[in-house]
Amino acid sequence: MSTALDSRLVGFARALRGHGVIVGTSEIVDAGAAAHVLGLDDRGRLREGLAAALLRRAGQRQVFDDLYDVWFPAALGERSGVDADAPPATLEDRRSRAAELRDDLARALAAGDERALDELAARVVAELGALTNAATTGSFSAQQALDTLAPQTAIAAALARLQDAAENAPGGSGDGSGGSGGSGSGVSGPASGNNFASRFTRDEIRTGVAAFRRRVEAETRRRNAEARGAERISRYAVRPPAEQTPFLLAGPAELDELRGAIQPLSRKLATRLAARRRRASRGRIDVRRTLRRSLSTGGIPIRPALEHDSPHRPDLVVLCDLSSSVAGFSRFTILLVQALATQFRRVRILGFVNRVDDLTDEIIGAAPGSDLSSAFDDLSRMTRWHRNSDYGAVFADVVENHLDAIGHRTAVLILGDARSNHTDPQFDMLREIVGHARHVSWLNPEPARMWSSGDSVALRYSEIVDMHECRNVAQLREFVSRLLPV
Repeated sequence: MSTALDSRLVGFARALRGHGVIVGTSEIVDAGAAAHVLGLDDRGRLREGLAAALLRRAGQRQVFDDLYDVWFPAALGERSGVDADAPPATLEDRRSRAAELRDDLARALAAGDERALDELAARVVAELGALTNAATTGSFSAQQALDTLAPQTAIAAALARLQDAAENAPGGSGDGSGGSGGSGSGVSGPASGNNFASRFTRDEIRTGVAAFRRRVEAETRRRNAEARGAERISRYAVRPPAEQTPFLLAGPAELDELRGAIQPLSRKLATRLAARRRRASRGRIDVRRTLRRSLSTGGIPIRPALEHDSPHRPDLVVLCDLSSSVAGFSRFTILLVQALATQFRRVRILGFVNRVDDLTDEIIGAAPGSDLSSAFDDLSRMTRWHRNSDYGAVFADVVENHLDAIGHRTAVLILGDARSNHTDPQFDMLREIVGHARHVSWLNPEPARMWSSGDSVALRYSEIVDMHECRNVAQLREFVSRLLPV
């Protein structure tokens, strides 16, 4: 295997590590051996071989594919066989060119021509995605290309082409149950356009448009990697896997993906919590009694004395900030707690913005996977005369009205960014909560470097409670599996 390929594999592995994929030296050696056996002639076969050598989880496949296209590109420069015109100079020319490319896209979608879609993606990037300012010469923007092309508007045209093709087919105007010339109600002959343009067909076209968007993004990364370097594009232009996506930066699509991961994640975490509980029930070594017992065996601790805790499941109280700044993080964590509720003796969920409201019945009493948007969106019971977070007022409210829910068996979990909007943080109220609870942990979705910026009092609160940075699912899973009291 060549030295160039060696360095390419090492750089590829380094990029995977940068996106949270664990790749060790042994995996890189295996990948090199796989590349040596498979060769470089078949790019798809090499992709599957490297994936088998480097990946451990199915959820890492998307980031692997994106980085593979950067480090092992399908072409260098403009693709051979793709006749891309020069980028249009005026706005009117761009609109005209986009309309022509949309027609080509509708034709390719209707025909299901994968090769034509690949070539069209290369043309779209070259003609509509080129950046023209001096600072970005030779670079391309997928967002610019897709905004100009508006591929979603090609769905109707693709459906119309499919309908025309069906109507022109022999026997296509019949109802279909009698074969090519029959008069039944099968799928081969649309008696009306509405029957043919079924929801299933429309969803297929939408899926094709989404796949075409990914083709444009992959082509853009490939072209930019040549101009800016593969390492830079790997760092800034490849989306991290869902478990590494920061809660505060996740969009609607990422949040939907995260919510879909709650049930499998909860099953894994429940298994880990049960294992921790079994280990804890065996007891800890009592050093004093062990040393005393060892006197009868010449000072050798043959029979260690164990200190057993009374086995019980703790109570859990979740105090969560549902203001707009951290609502996505709090909602995801609450849904995870709902799925793990059986691991605790009793669970209470208290939501707040600047006033506390008990959400236990709406959330814990609901079936897993049910719609809880009404419980999260109704903030009228969690606010006073404004909608800004006020942690000091919330802690005082807990002490005054909800302290009976916290006892010596209770683990308190606080979710929020500790930004008090310059109100009184009331540290004494938090200390009183800590004094009543078995343990208090605070999960902060902001990076630790920002805990002292602006109106954040996170550093001051962290002197009273254990505060943990929890920016993504990976950090949340680590906290639940290792640090959450059992």
